[in-house]
Parts: sequence; structure tokens; C-alpha cells
Amino acid sequence: MRAVDRLESLTLYSVDDVRLDAGHLRGDGGLCFVLAHGFTCSWRQPALRRIAGVLNRHGGVVGLDFRGHGRSSGHSTVGDREVLDLDAAVSAARRRGYTRIVAVGFSMGGAVAVRHAALHGGIDAVVSVSAPARWYYRGTVPMRRVHWAIERPAGRMAVRLARGTRIASGGWDPVPEEPHEVAGRIAPAPLLIVHGDADSFFPLEHGRQLYEAARDPRELWIEPGFGHAEIAATPGLINRIGIWASEAVGAPRSQSAQ
Repeated sequence: MRAVDRLESLTLYSVDDVRLDAGHLRGDGGLCFVLAHGFTCSWRQPALRRIAGVLNRHGGVVGLDFRGHGRSSGHSTVGDREVLDLDAAVSAARRRGYTRIVAVGFSMGGAVAVRHAALHGGIDAVVSVSAPARWYYRGTVPMRRVHWAIERPAGRMAVRLARGTRIASGGWDPVPEEPHEVAGRIAPAPLLIVHGDADSFFPLEHGRQLYEAARDPRELWIEPGFGHAEIAATPGLINRIGIWASEAVGAPRSQSAQ
């Protein structure tokens, strides 16, 4: 059966009443991955669907569009209140009978996964790929462009027209905890940090800072030649993440992954 034939479309609601577009791929056993996309992306995009297909060999998958993205309502807060969106997806996975939940986040979604696990709990393991360790980083050209898009009315309009992403105006008040500030609270849930040495958005110092701030059980994978987030993630890397997650939470190996 093809993955598209197993897809269950979901409409979820965060505790602050934001409607979220999501989808569920049923998997064998009790393991489910909650897939958290990066800024301006969507679980419906080909790169995320390919990632979901590989993870589906190891368990179920729930993908969601964060607020202000894709078909979800609301406006993006770029990593702040998105923890509530992720929590809604985790709850949806629990309602479907999964007993082990692993959040897998990319870039902004990686920061959200770290913050959610630290602040809300209820997660069995976390995988953070290409995530920032701290806010307001402007040390690369791509990140200077991202800040222009977020902070300027013309930038927010450009992102809405080009990518369909609606960004909240006015900035953060108060500023949310930075990922590295809360990473130490994730334990005893296992944490895997994946970062590429060819990341054009966030250099390796971000992955290392997250790792140093976290507590065991934790792992840091520095991937040679790996760029940034979903677009750069190969099926081989995603399959390794699926294997790591299965072992980290003690889930039996899925028949489709053997």
C-alpha cells in the first residue's frame, strides 16, 4: 500500500484555539514520529513528505503545519507559541494509541521540539536537526535575510506572497526562552542533535551549544557535507534517525524497517 493511501487528514486545535492542518501515516507498533517543519515550510511539501515516508518505515508519523503556515490558521511567532501546536500534534498521536512519541524537528521546528520537550514534556525522545541554539543570530547572509523578512512589513508581505507564510507583527513580548537555555530540562528523555558542517544558515557552533547545554542521554551528530534542514536531508540520514529513535525509546524494530 502506498503512503498516500494510508494518509489520514487531521484538523487539530492548539490550547489557544489555533486551527492546525495535519496528517497521519499509520505505522506498525507503538512508536510515532511528530514531524516539525522549518520556517516557511509545510508538512505537505515534497521534502517533508519524503522524510515522512522514510520515518514511516519505523513507526507512525504525524506531520503538522505550524500556525501561519500552509493551511493552518493564525500567524507565525517563529518558534515561540509553536510549542502549543506541537503539543496538539503529540496529543493527537497519543489518542491514536501510540505509546512512544519522538519529535523530529528541522531548523525552526528543531528549536520548537527542544523547547516543547523542556517546557511541556510528554515526549519520549527529541531529534533536533539544523536548529538554532539562540535567537537573533545574524552571522550568515541567509539569516540576515530571514530577519529582514520577519521584522519589516515589506519582508512579511514578501514572505506571504512568495511562500504563503503569515508572520505576526510586533515581535516577541516577552522574549521566549532560547533553546540552549532550556535544553538541560529535556533529560531524562534522550536528545539527538544533528548539524551539518555545510549549513549556510546556522554554523556548527549552534549544534555544539545545544549539546553542551543538554544533559545525558544526548548525542551530537556532525554530518560532513550536510547543508540545512529538510531540503538537505537525505533518505539515508533520515533512516539513521529512525533507527536511533527506535533504539532510544526501546521500540521493537518495525517489519518494514528490517
